[in-house]
Amino acid sequence: MDDLHLDDEQGNEPKKIRGLAIAILVVLAAVAAIYYFVFMKKPAAPAASQEPTAEMVVPAGGEKAAPGEMGEPLAFPPVALAESDAAVREFAAAMSVNPEFAKWLLTKDLVRKFVVAVDNVANGLSPKPHIDFFLPSGQFRVVRTKEGTLVDEASYSRYDPVAGVVLSLDAMASARLYRAVKPLLQEAYRDLGYPGVDFEDTLVRAIVELLETPVVAGPVKLEQKILSYAMTDEKLEGLSQAQKQFLRMGPKSVRAVQSKLRELTAALGVLETRLPQPKTYTARSE
Repeated sequence: MDDLHLDDEQGNEPKKIRGLAIAILVVLAAVAAIYYFVFMKKPAAPAASQEPTAEMVVPAGGEKAAPGEMGEPLAFPPVALAESDAAVREFAAAMSVNPEFAKWLLTKDLVRKFVVAVDNVANGLSPKPHIDFFLPSGQFRVVRTKEGTLVDEASYSRYDPVAGVVLSLDAMASARLYRAVKPLLQEAYRDLGYPGVDFEDTLVRAIVELLETPVVAGPVKLEQKILSYAMTDEKLEGLSQAQKQFLRMGPKSVRAVQSKLRELTAALGVLETRLPQPKTYTARSE
């Protein structure tokens, strides 16, 4: 189970391991990043010599920018894919005052990383090699009992900031913005090696992959490997890399983020019949 528990014998997670559900965050955060760009007039370009900081991209007040009129057309300004970071970073600030969201915006190649992460998740792969802007605080821990080694449920709280950002995003606004920036996303997807393939189909596949992840009820039992742990429940251990990465968030956040993903797909006009039903699973204890 290389993507759920990569820890030493003391249960310390290597500092370079990135979590999640970042896939989700990349999907929602990158889509939301265009919101202010589309609705508000373009600001002056930042000085080329000044590196962005989290403080620079945090708006003055309010968690979200006021949405435009529902009937207002969204005309995405002409911007080259390779030069889109500054604009995305600047305008995305209006979506949230959450400090974690501001930190995510400091990464480079925002649109391309969004596209790569979505493609990875759609194919069951962990997106963490391409997501270098989030590091969960604290350490992964285990609890040793008479019944065996279990995941310390306190470890799930490390991903609360991630869930908080996802849940703060407006699904309808994100969907409208996604439509506006779709050509840019499609260009990045073509460059990834998918000429003629609709990126939206891949986005839906990625969301379905995460919705197929069960909400695990009860403790998760582990077995010690040389440099890691594996889940003793074969069904959980057999999940895809992306799904096991998602499980790191813990059952409460997995359920909440899945609910937000359903809101997003509904806003995109995806029929509920295309989506899997919610799943709850009790891990085997033997």
